[in-house]
Amino acid sequence: MSMRGPEEDPRLTSVRAEDRVCTGVTTVRGRVFLSYPSADGPGVQVAEALPDGGRRPYPDTAWNRVGQSPDGAFVHVNGLRGGPDGRLWIVDSGAPQIGGRQVPGGARLIVVDVDGDRVERIHRLDEAVRPDSYVDDVRFHGGTAYLTDAGAPGLIVLDLDSGRCRRVLDGHPSTVGGTLVADGRALRDPTGAEVRVHADQLEVSPDGRWLYYQPASGGMSRIDTRSLDDPTVSADELARRVQRWCDTPSTGGTAIDADGTIYLSDVERRRILALAPDGDVRTLVDDPRLSWVDAMWLDTDGHLWMPAAQLHLTAGLNGGHAAVDYPVRIYRMPVDVGPPPLDHR
Repeated sequence: MSMRGPEEDPRLTSVRAEDRVCTGVTTVRGRVFLSYPSADGPGVQVAEALPDGGRRPYPDTAWNRVGQSPDGAFVHVNGLRGGPDGRLWIVDSGAPQIGGRQVPGGARLIVVDVDGDRVERIHRLDEAVRPDSYVDDVRFHGGTAYLTDAGAPGLIVLDLDSGRCRRVLDGHPSTVGGTLVADGRALRDPTGAEVRVHADQLEVSPDGRWLYYQPASGGMSRIDTRSLDDPTVSADELARRVQRWCDTPSTGGTAIDADGTIYLSDVERRRILALAPDGDVRTLVDDPRLSWVDAMWLDTDGHLWMPAAQLHLTAGLNGGHAAVDYPVRIYRMPVDVGPPPLDHR
């Protein structure tokens, strides 16, 4: 019989134990896919989790080969998620790490047909990235995908039909990151400089009206999607339409449910917050095992998946000192509300 610590919440179930830092988890029709940022060494970047606890490179070994050539391979996967179309969408940041330089042709949104286990389409983001961009995450609204840029602060709006993309809110204060804090300390790179992660988390409201977004250091804003989707709205006018929404803490990841509640990981205090559509904030779960919960996932059964990635203990964010306590675990807990259909089904 397992024993729980006095502060451990019994609603949390450990569903995976990983020997590498795992920052993303998603489910597509009962299959589980994982992403690894190579924060603790090179290796497979995307894998399918197997029922026996193993994993296999996904969609194949070639896409996961080590190197920085974007020719049929990942440069640096930062996120993945099942989309509303039942496909797997993979975000390639296009740079080896935040602060690194873009690999030409590397910034992409890669669409995988999970029935055939093959890359079906590649959306190239070259026309919307900067040399210091780090494409971070993606959400959907109809025929549009929105992406955050954590390296060069801004958002990217991608028309999924034409493949054309635009950069918006470039350098706007709502996209610019400040001091990133976890477990009571500011994160520093191997040189001792403070780590800044710009536009990172984002969610679309269930009615499709609002895009919520923030830098990893917190301070959530929102803007109406009609304004974002309209290329005739000027940069100045778009900036005026941004609304400050919530003074959130340093955050690893978010998810949104069909009622419009945003789940947000508070990496300063190892807890998950629930942000209601009216702006009310409550603590959903507070547990010492939730060490830097990164990109969360809400499955169709109303379970919230939480990879406790320990990113703040990797050498790149811990002053050059690696202190990750393996295994890295993925937890799951019931929240009893599923995802919005426009996000995934």
